[in-house]
Amino acid sequence: MSVEIHIDWAGATHLVGRLHTSDRNVAVAFEYVPEWLGRADTFSIDPTALPLAPGVMHRPALFGAILDCGPDRWGRLLIERAVRKHVLDRKPYQDLDYALALADVSRIGALRFRRETTGPFLAAGKESIPPLVNLAALLRATDAIHEETESAADLRFLLGAGSPLGGARPKASVSLADGRLALAKFSKADDIRDIAAGEILALTLAQQAGITVAEHRLVGVGRQSVSVITRFDRNATQRIPFLSANSLLGLSAGQPGAYTLLADGIRQFGHDITADLHELWRRLIFSLLASNYDDHLRNHGFLMREPGRWALSPAYDLNPVPEIERAQTPKTAITEDQETPTIAAALAAAPRFGLKPAAARIILREVLTAVSLWRKTAKQLRLKSGTIDAYATAFEHPLREEAKRLV
Repeated sequence: MSVEIHIDWAGATHLVGRLHTSDRNVAVAFEYVPEWLGRADTFSIDPTALPLAPGVMHRPALFGAILDCGPDRWGRLLIERAVRKHVLDRKPYQDLDYALALADVSRIGALRFRRETTGPFLAAGKESIPPLVNLAALLRATDAIHEETESAADLRFLLGAGSPLGGARPKASVSLADGRLALAKFSKADDIRDIAAGEILALTLAQQAGITVAEHRLVGVGRQSVSVITRFDRNATQRIPFLSANSLLGLSAGQPGAYTLLADGIRQFGHDITADLHELWRRLIFSLLASNYDDHLRNHGFLMREPGRWALSPAYDLNPVPEIERAQTPKTAITEDQETPTIAAALAAAPRFGLKPAAARIILREVLTAVSLWRKTAKQLRLKSGTIDAYATAFEHPLREEAKRLV
């Protein structure tokens, strides 16, 4: 199989290169086209795996920037169900097949795919996103997926809405009243707590702690909560190049990372290096104090602000995890050789983020103050008392006491 890779940049869509793979072999090859290499404002679409150079580049698995364009676990589930019900014709044999099955209109970032230059962008599908007022219909369709009672119409509806970011949570793209693109994240039948409410609480607390976060709101649909996150990879209709931290560092799937490694990546490829290093350390402290354990490196993203320079995206996918669930939840290490995350370890690593001890303690104090007011913030968000109690151990734990001693 051969596909063209295009990118939206500087107000136009440009052919960047061609990707080649075969149905039987998972190995892939990519080559930049001369027109892209010859531009004055050219840049690498994946600075680690696809350096800006002529010639064919090979890899045994899909390049990170292309993989970032594909669906998460929820999106893969939809695609597999759609193949089973003959809504989609092509069985997904490899990662590229999954990426090409997503609707172009809602795909993350600015990369786009074509079979040929004059053909449609893949997958064309339904080039409209359901409005926010359709949340109830989207929720019914996602419930049908979990109950394995979905119809072909349910699958077409959800596939058209896309699934660009964020793990196994049921989700769909929606359009807001002002035309902006957003992501609606739904509950699952087996949830033991209101995860949508927890995410909005965490994003609100992070914002109060001085962290740049994705615009967010909590919407009630019947008795269920839906978190609605405005897409930060769009400026009106303009697409903004996106790259996950995993891809920026060139890590393979499942390969462990660390906050300090990400700091090194910012030094190498960053846009506003000092500001992003300080912001990253602030996010590290917040994740410790708010028990944001599911903070693997695909849950950290970068947006291109100028050719070849990547800036931290707004924070997203912040989910406080109560104590009873933490053993089963991954946690990104602070440093390459550290196992147990502590506030003391974070302070010791602060110089890797360009912070002197006094500046680090100021950030620690600001984050601790915001997180310590979590119950007040939860009540302001009108969360139910049962939901607030369910998250108590995510915010009240020994690391908070350690922070109080060290601040």
